[in-house]
Amino acid sequence: MIDQAATDFEAVHGARPSGVWAAPGRVNLIGEHTDYNDGFVLPIALPHATRVTARRREDRRIRLYSAQGDGTITDLALDGLAPGVVASWAAYPAGVFWALAEAGHAIGGADLLVDSDVPTGAGLSSSAALECATAAALNDLYELGLSAPEIALLAQRAENAFVGVPCGVMDQMASACCTDGAALFLDTRTLEQRHVPLDLEAAGFRLLVIDTRVKHDLGDGAYASLRAGCERAAELLGLAALRDLPAGGLAAALERLPAELAPLVRHVVTENQRVAETIKHLDGGRIAELGPVLTAGHASLRDDYRVSCPETDLAVEAAVAAGALGARMTGGGFGGSVIALVAAGDVAPVSDAVRAAFRSAGYAEPVLFTAVPSPGARRLA
Repeated sequence: MIDQAATDFEAVHGARPSGVWAAPGRVNLIGEHTDYNDGFVLPIALPHATRVTARRREDRRIRLYSAQGDGTITDLALDGLAPGVVASWAAYPAGVFWALAEAGHAIGGADLLVDSDVPTGAGLSSSAALECATAAALNDLYELGLSAPEIALLAQRAENAFVGVPCGVMDQMASACCTDGAALFLDTRTLEQRHVPLDLEAAGFRLLVIDTRVKHDLGDGAYASLRAGCERAAELLGLAALRDLPAGGLAAALERLPAELAPLVRHVVTENQRVAETIKHLDGGRIAELGPVLTAGHASLRDDYRVSCPETDLAVEAAVAAGALGARMTGGGFGGSVIALVAAGDVAPVSDAVRAAFRSAGYAEPVLFTAVPSPGARRLA
């Protein structure tokens, strides 16, 4: 794969690359829409990754090519980058160049070839994978000495300020900082993190990912509206963020809020509780106990946060009915993917049941695979 990447790079850019870098997509076990509320999250990195093959340029030009694109090179001036200038997929890597330069890092131009097997629009953080792989490449090419959390924060800055998606930091931290065989327990306020061992296979379980193939776009305004609603609710409650509302004060707080904001607050507070509950189960070796927590999380996302859709609801219902211990949508919502905790011997019947349910409903056939906790951003060659 690495040899092929070098060959492809030379065919596109006319020179040999300096190296190949990769950053993974992610699924989030629990802790959805809590990151921009300064809360807690628990993602794992996927084996699916975005690979960036790159070399420095001395003329401050940025030349971007995607193996999944239309066969053209996007050619940009580093000094001309600004939010709103670059459209399409190229805005994500271009935004990383911009964020690094804006932060005062001494970088120049580069040639990049991007190749990815992270499904796009599936709620698996394909954008964070692209940003973090680009940042990892530039970190090495220009000897910036950035740590993995610093790479994640710069990648988030690129997406927030350059691309215009007001995401929290979870996706980029997962893509940059996850380790093999563990989930990443992250406090998104302090950025304190702990790698929680998660050997599903040894325990006799699998984490089944169900890509409903309903594409979502967090840049369409719905995500920003949810975040604004949470921030408004925190302001009305006199809190720095909803993370600061204790579970014991939830009922009283809900009575003080407008009807349209109360469900958002209820989800965030109870979701943070579900993260804590999940950590206790994992630390105690009780993986099977995660099932009901996942399903409760989906109900909250469906009924309170209202970011599910008929396809994700059906995937959850069909998986649980066929024997999954629990299931929920993962990612920002409005489509995307579902995760289901399944005993190893039940992967095939659960998968068959989900496919049959989608056929009966007249939906496109979903794509299913098992998720294995994988390493974060790294240099491959």
